[in-house]
Amino acid sequence: MIEFLAAAIRIATPLALAALGGILSERAGVFAVGLEGMMLAGAFAAAIGAWATSEPIAGLLLAPLGGGVIGLAVAIVAVRFRADNMVTGLAVNVLALGLTSYLMRILASGGRPVSMRLPLLTALPIPALSDLPVIGPLLFAQPPLTYLTALGCLLMTLFLNRTQAGLTLRATGENPEAVFASGGHPARVRMLAVIACGAVAGLGGAVLTLQQVGTFTDGMTGGRGYMALAALIVGRWTPWGAAAACLVFGAAEAFELRLQSFGVPVSSYVVQMAPYLIALTVLAGLGQSSKLPAAIGQPLPSTR
Repeated sequence: MIEFLAAAIRIATPLALAALGGILSERAGVFAVGLEGMMLAGAFAAAIGAWATSEPIAGLLLAPLGGGVIGLAVAIVAVRFRADNMVTGLAVNVLALGLTSYLMRILASGGRPVSMRLPLLTALPIPALSDLPVIGPLLFAQPPLTYLTALGCLLMTLFLNRTQAGLTLRATGENPEAVFASGGHPARVRMLAVIACGAVAGLGGAVLTLQQVGTFTDGMTGGRGYMALAALIVGRWTPWGAAAACLVFGAAEAFELRLQSFGVPVSSYVVQMAPYLIALTVLAGLGQSSKLPAAIGQPLPSTR
């Protein structure tokens, strides 16, 4: 059971970081459909940084930059030029997939993606707490990005609910006209929120390359950005709610992996669908009660 729960936390970590970024974007009024591309760009940047320097810290520094570049592209197209949020998000997802695959082959200079072996971030046990029975190895002997995810949930909650900037961001997603009337700049808030979304989601991609896999492959996010998007909706656009939803999805995937190892006579493709079926089922159940930010997806007038 401890191994199962540890696997659920490990799988949920990149989802939760991406979901935290998505909360910033959607609370400001821009659909976070581009999370998949932001995660993939962050994973690629982290891999390049760690591979070039043999230091994972370099990858951690570059990951937010990679995701932030995709976030900047979304901000310019969707906020500055008021394009449709959904189309823009899907477009940058395809862009990130093609661009990272192309750059991998450019690095190899032979048409094939370069083979990377990256230094992995190791677990950092917290003295005394990691020795506690059951919860010690489960919660207090984790790699650094897992701790960062928990800290991020706390800081995001405080930011959204206890700071002027957080309240302005939420107001921009609910009533941008009121923000403008009070002297704020809704367009600037939205652009900064989307760029920050990309940076945080990029760290989610770094979890895959620097904490779990130790390499980069084409399209390695494998739909995790969409799972993170589902998680923030299930979590009602709150950090802790989104993290809890990510844990549920992580537990479903961990169960799927163990089910395959038990040799159950069910097609592996059917088993692999389990997390996504759960996400669809939960989203369908919440469809009537979920309350989106009032102004999400609505373009701002050019004067704003």
